[in-house]
Parts: sequence; structure tokens; C-alpha cells
Amino acid sequence: MLATPPDFDVLIVGAGISGIGMAAHMEMKAPHHSYAIVERRENLGGTWDLFRYPGIRSDSDMHTLGFDFEPWRHEKSIADAPAILDYLNRIVDERGIRQHIRYGHKVVSADFREDEARWHVEMELDDGSTTRLTANFLYLGAGYYDYDEPYDPGFDFGEYEGQVIHPQFWPDDLDYSGKKVVVVGSGATAVTIVPSMAKKAAKVTMLQRTPTWMFSRPAKDRIANFLRKVLPEKLAYRITRFKNIRMQDYAYKMARDKPEKVKETLWSKIEEALGQGFDKDAFSPPYNPWEQRLCLVPDADLFEAMKAGKAEVVTGHIEKFEKGGVRLKSGEFLEADIIITATGLKLAVAGKIAISVNGEPVQFNERFYYKGCMFSNLPNLAVVFGYLNASWTLRADINSDFVCRVLNHMRATGSDIAVPVLTPEDEAKIVEDDVFDFSSGYIQRGKHIMPRNSIEYPWRLNQEYVIDRKRMAEDPVVDGLLTFRRAGANAQSAEEQLEAAE
Repeated sequence: MLATPPDFDVLIVGAGISGIGMAAHMEMKAPHHSYAIVERRENLGGTWDLFRYPGIRSDSDMHTLGFDFEPWRHEKSIADAPAILDYLNRIVDERGIRQHIRYGHKVVSADFREDEARWHVEMELDDGSTTRLTANFLYLGAGYYDYDEPYDPGFDFGEYEGQVIHPQFWPDDLDYSGKKVVVVGSGATAVTIVPSMAKKAAKVTMLQRTPTWMFSRPAKDRIANFLRKVLPEKLAYRITRFKNIRMQDYAYKMARDKPEKVKETLWSKIEEALGQGFDKDAFSPPYNPWEQRLCLVPDADLFEAMKAGKAEVVTGHIEKFEKGGVRLKSGEFLEADIIITATGLKLAVAGKIAISVNGEPVQFNERFYYKGCMFSNLPNLAVVFGYLNASWTLRADINSDFVCRVLNHMRATGSDIAVPVLTPEDEAKIVEDDVFDFSSGYIQRGKHIMPRNSIEYPWRLNQEYVIDRKRMAEDPVVDGLLTFRRAGANAQSAEEQLEAAE
């Protein structure tokens, strides 16, 4: 072992769902390892603290967006941000995690030095100064999008004199009572904002270039709430979680196998909410369901706002922003006191941290995913990129559990380094797959920076949680690819791996 230990065994980047989940798993499954969480913001919660726009809520049910180890207790399974933050705060307090969080620490770079078997992590503090921490293992829970810059479609607002707001940077003091609002976009953010703002605004128009598939479901899960009354809390949660995971999986596969049938089901739900004669074209995207993520409309709130005349959906292309509103290429003019540009996010890899090994920069688009958790030939680093077709936390849970298994194996064998080895010969044999076969704009725009994906496990970011969960939990950690060694050793294959310590 090295004479001088690192500051921590594990450094977790980000105090959102992914980072808190990893800390909780370590407390339960790798309790003899030291860790710290570094968070650039002054509060925990990640996405759920950053976004402050009206109505912000989950677009997945909290029985699957919640952790596998912590029951969701609220009556609503489609939860707003304050309820999600309450959930996260309860976890960090009850499990002794809060004392491990360091706020106001923005990670700028991380260099893994193999001779020391540790990461040297440089951080900026709120006052502009810098600091450094060292850790044997780095766990990136910083999310998947750029916290500093949203996607900019290049709109020219030169003639427009009203307010222009992006949901990622929502002002605390915005008064939209009695105002006419145009929300540009038709994704999950727009679908959330429109019905919420419609409660106070004179009218809210959702302006979409192309429609989005939408589905309505109750915000409360009646089965979950019933089970909680008659069964022990943890058992009720497990049953509900199992039910919802299976339903998500079934719905996704049905959409892929029988898209026309799913389309009819979605349209029938909208007709049920809006009545016969609704504008079907406004809810008929040029792609099949689940080629982009479906937008959830809890309790049909968007449709209720439309029926009440407080909201409308307009499909068209923008000609220009003029004084007083938006001119469409059709000639139609939409009046707007406020314009909300819900035009999407900008993907970021590894939290935009400059990752290097022995001073050599790491290009993630040259590496393959390993089990959707680590990367080819990159030592002692794991990441969370959640599911596109299911809840984010499902992947966060199984990755955290897997990393704890890796950490425990390293300790048992006296290893300092764990690296998924992909030789040039084996890499040449890999048949690549599209890492994201989704047509969503933010996915397509960011694909060039994303890691590579094989058609075969384990060199891929898989999109089948039920299969992934079983593999990650049951497949041996020592699989002939994930190699363990001490600092200074040169083991490159399973045959050269260290024997377990006596």
C-alpha cells in the first residue's frame, strides 16, 4: 500500500440524486471507505434545486425515481420539486450524509496519477480561490447537461421589447399575473410550465415547431396509496416499485413493437380530456412514440387549461420576434408580454470536468462505456447517465451498488486500481451501436461528445433496466475485463490480477 493515503477513498461529484444515492449506498454497503461529496451550488438537490420555474415536477413516478432503499411516502407519485427536495434532505439527515457534503466546490479538473493510484482534483471556491483534494476513486454524479449554458437556438430578439426568460435561469421575482405568455417548445419543461402559468396569466400559448407525444395519468397512484395503508411501508414500496418498473418496460416495448396501437391509445386519452373534435394534428408528431421521451401530463392539467381557454397549443415556424410578440411563417401573430424559451438543454459529459490520466487528457468520445457505469481503459472512475426510457434513479441505484462491490473487492485484494481493460485487438472487433437511438434534439446535438457504445454487453450503455439490474448485481466483479492491481503493477488481463489477500 502507498505510504501516504489520499484525502478520501471516494470523491463524489454532485449532491443531486446520483451523488446522494452513491453516498447512501456506501453507508450501507461499503461503510469502511471514506468519502466526501463536493457540490458547486450552495444547496443539495442538483436539478431539483437549480430549476425554479412554475410547476417544476418529476416526469417519472417517484416510486421509480425514488431510491430502491428509501420508500416514497407522499400521496402524489408525480411530485413537485419541493417534495423531492424534502425526500433528499430526509435521506442525508437520517443517514449521516450531510456532514460529508462540501458546498461551493466546483470541480474544474481531475488527473489520475497511476504511480500514486489517486485522483488529484482541482476545485474553484465561491470566492474565486482554488483548492485540491485527492481520492482513490472518483464518482461523477453531476448529471448530463450543462449547468452554465442552456441550448441557444439563435433567436434574434432585437425588435421584441418584452421579457425573455429561459427556464434554466428563472427569476425569483417574475410577475406574470394577467400577462400574455408564449412558451417556445413542446418538451417536458414546456408541458409543465404552460398549465402552471395559466393559473395566473391572461393566456399561455405553447408554440411548437413539431408536436410531442403526450400521455395523461393521475398524479396520485391509487394502488400505491392503498398498499401503504394495509402493508408495512417498505413492502408496499417494493410492490409498487416492481409494478411501475414492469409497466414502464411494457409500455416502452409496446411502443417499439406496435407503434400504431400505442398512438391510438395516446390519442384516445387526449380525446377523453379535450373532447371530440380536438386538433389531432397538434398532438401527432412525425415520429413514433418513444423515439423521443413521452411527455407526462399529470391529471390532464395541460388539457384542462386548454378547455378553460387559459392555454392553447400552436404549431408553426417562427419568422421573427417583433414588438409585442412572435410572427410565424404562416403570417399568424402571437401576442406576448413574456416569452419563455423552453428550447432544451445542452448535453455535457462528466460535468465538463477536464479529466486526464497521468496528465494526458481523456476524450470520452474515444472510450466505450463499460456496463453503463465505467469506461474502457479509464481507471477508478464511474459515472451515472440515467435511462432515457425509464427513471434516472434506476441506473443510479444499480451503478452505486456495483461500485460498492468494486470498492469492497479492491479492499479485499489490496488493490489500488480498477480499470476495464479493452485491448486494441478486442476494440477492433466491436460492432458499434448508436448510444442513443432517440431523435430528441438535445440528444442528437450532443452525440458527438458522448462515449462510444457496442451492440453487445458489457461495452455499452444499455436501455433495459430489468436486464441491467440482474447483470450488475449477479455477474462477478472479476469478469476478465475489469482488472485489479496495485499502484506500479502492470496487470492487463484477468490472469495477472491480484489474488485475494489472506
